[in-house]
Amino acid sequence: MYLLARRETRFLHSNTCCLSSKLVKRPEGLPISSKPAATRVASHRSPAWCSQAGTEAAPSGQPGGPRRTRPRRDGEASGTRAMWQLTWDELVLPEKVQVPIQAASGTAPSPPPPLCPSACAARTRRAARRFSQGAHCPTMEASPEYTEWGGQLVLVRWRPPPPPGLGEVLKAGLRRSCACSLQGTWAQLQALFPAVHWLRQYRPREALVGDVMSGLVIGIILVPQAIAYSLLAGLQPIYSLYTSFFANLIYFLMGTSRHVSVGIFSLLCLMVGQVVDRELLLAGFDPAQDGLGPGANRSSLNGSAAALVLGLQDCARDCYAIRVATALTLVAGLYQVLMGILGLGFVSAYLSQPLLDGFAMGASVTILTSQLRHLLGVRVPRHQGPGLVVSTWLSLLRSAGQANLCDVLTSAVCLAVLLAAKELSDRFRHRLRVPLPAELLVIVVATIVSHLGQFHERFGSSVAGDIPTGFMAPRVPDAGLMWRVALDAASLALVGSAFSISLAEMFARSHGYAVRANQELLAVGCCNVLPAFFHCFATSAALAKSLVKTATGCHTQLSSVVSAAVVLMVLLVLAPLFRDLQRSVLACVILVSLRGALRKVRDVPRLWRLSPADALVWVATAATCVLVSTEAGLLAGVLFSLLSLAGRTRHPRTALLARAGGSSFYGDPAEFEGLAPEPGVQVFRFTGPLYYANKDFFLQSLYSLTGLDVGYAIARRKERGPGEGAGEGDPVGGRDPGSGSGGASLVPAVTRFHAVVIDCAPLLFLDVAGLATLQELHRDYGALGISLLLACCNPSVTDTLRRGGFLGEDQGDVAEDGQLFPSVHCAVQAARARHQELAASNSIL
Repeated sequence: MYLLARRETRFLHSNTCCLSSKLVKRPEGLPISSKPAATRVASHRSPAWCSQAGTEAAPSGQPGGPRRTRPRRDGEASGTRAMWQLTWDELVLPEKVQVPIQAASGTAPSPPPPLCPSACAARTRRAARRFSQGAHCPTMEASPEYTEWGGQLVLVRWRPPPPPGLGEVLKAGLRRSCACSLQGTWAQLQALFPAVHWLRQYRPREALVGDVMSGLVIGIILVPQAIAYSLLAGLQPIYSLYTSFFANLIYFLMGTSRHVSVGIFSLLCLMVGQVVDRELLLAGFDPAQDGLGPGANRSSLNGSAAALVLGLQDCARDCYAIRVATALTLVAGLYQVLMGILGLGFVSAYLSQPLLDGFAMGASVTILTSQLRHLLGVRVPRHQGPGLVVSTWLSLLRSAGQANLCDVLTSAVCLAVLLAAKELSDRFRHRLRVPLPAELLVIVVATIVSHLGQFHERFGSSVAGDIPTGFMAPRVPDAGLMWRVALDAASLALVGSAFSISLAEMFARSHGYAVRANQELLAVGCCNVLPAFFHCFATSAALAKSLVKTATGCHTQLSSVVSAAVVLMVLLVLAPLFRDLQRSVLACVILVSLRGALRKVRDVPRLWRLSPADALVWVATAATCVLVSTEAGLLAGVLFSLLSLAGRTRHPRTALLARAGGSSFYGDPAEFEGLAPEPGVQVFRFTGPLYYANKDFFLQSLYSLTGLDVGYAIARRKERGPGEGAGEGDPVGGRDPGSGSGGASLVPAVTRFHAVVIDCAPLLFLDVAGLATLQELHRDYGALGISLLLACCNPSVTDTLRRGGFLGEDQGDVAEDGQLFPSVHCAVQAARARHQELAASNSIL
């Protein structure tokens, strides 16, 4: 016995069904003598149109006939015909009971031995009792009698109870949340801190060496990058080291990815720096002062009024800059934590890969532009607002004559060494077990040369300045600044979460494990919320460090602890040694790190060949980032992606299907050869959802392909009178072909079809407007004597049609049997059978 236990359904006739391109027969003659109250037995003759081509149904004249059992509906008459509803993916019959229907020339399977009436009735009563009590089976199982006889199929349809109200749902959720138990608390703890779970299963012999090696390498890379990226954020290098330290520890405890490296990220540093510069300018600080180097900690307010208003008498430029950064980071982290709690991890999936690549490209151009002043050693103001890149380039051109020769030569040498090292590392990466620490070597050598040559004192070269050791006392971010940067924090949180989740899922797929998007949001959010109280700024996952982490043998996030230990050693001991490091060297490190993002421009031609819409999203996002701002570029990318998606669903592909010979296959004649249209039946396919934005295109395509504008045909019929044929000589397009200049394309077409079948397999969903369109189309075709049939509707579309009243007043199986069909071939055969019956009745009359 098979029990149906899911709401998502497809159609199965009581005598035949099509499963995985196989036709499975239910032998006849199932005797059921006892009929419980919750079930009924109805028999009917299997219509001829249900048999597939080349096969035939078993004769229904045998004793007992084909029988079926299902729950009775209130007010339903007995003896009606219905379509069985079975779950398409759950009905997996044993191989020995998948008996194909014999061809017409063969012999039909012999009927099975009779089943004991009392045993069958008892089984049916038990199944009905279980379903009446709300129980259901997660899978369907075959009874011994069915397996032995090879074909006896008894189905009990489960009618789900009405969905609970909103109040009941909230009460149930609150009850589950408030339920407290030791086992539940431990499960919640492991879900919030995945390290508690995987540390218990850690295998030191297999993973410890790789984790330590990758942690050391990432720590060595983090130190120079942290010092360099402080230029992007407009902050002191010590704050970048704080950020790298705390982010690695927190993600070690809360992250679900084993290979992602979380820390400072160039794009986020750029966005933080832009907000910091804007707020510094509004506070009255000198925009030409960059906040790094000797003397950076002295206050440079342009006037006392701003200081009195903002309360900054004892707060220098660097102090105010880190206050802005921590306030921005705390708000962005709260956004990410809230998204994780609400289960909005899927939101990042709507930021497509072309959008992220275009945003990375545009932001990289902005970063490159902002670092040119350090390469040349010139002092230009940090521009704000739209056109930042263009304004900066103009300022650089005007100040090119004031370039510092020492910085220019140092930049040229460092760029040459770093680029050569990167090219060699890329070429021989399969032979190198550990990547070359080129950045660290260049920074160490450049610091020693700058110190010995006294570049700052003799040539006026800009240097990093004093970097204190140890940790500063924690401080609560300023609440007033949090309100001012709340809007900027939204874009910061969205970009950070999108990159983090996408990288986590990418490495999880490549290494065969799963990550949780909502937990990743919580982890990255906590990497921003908690460190914001310790003078840190925004963090996220970074692709370059994650790739290095994977290549050096990382197995778990234990490597993040090793990286944090390396940064901690620099914080406590080695930080003052970088005092004489030239900022031009740090700018070179930043520019070389942008190689991967800048190379993405080479993917545009290939992307254009694959999908012009995605290429336009890429170009629009990158161009807006460069010409306007990074925030505007992100917004433009989202808007263009939505417009691209709307455009694709606004004009999906449409076709009239034709039949391949005598088979049951219907395809597009533009794709397959040898297809012939079905006489008298038009099969229309609409490869997209039917909703408010494309309902007009749906009707226009249907009218154009079938050669009949229904509205115009009805109007012409009313003018000509009821005596003339419906649709004869009605033009396409809804107007007379002779009217207007476009009449040449509107050639009258004589319609000689009696039915229209819509292939709903590609129809993902219907909204209210789409349902109204089908209802109006059904009514108009009915007025012309043309049948409208739907085939291959998915459960969502079927439920919408049922709830919307498309099936008429009778919401039972009879209405579904007459309008909804499991396949296109069944619908075509039913339309032909109805037309023949109608023709026969008319001939008799």
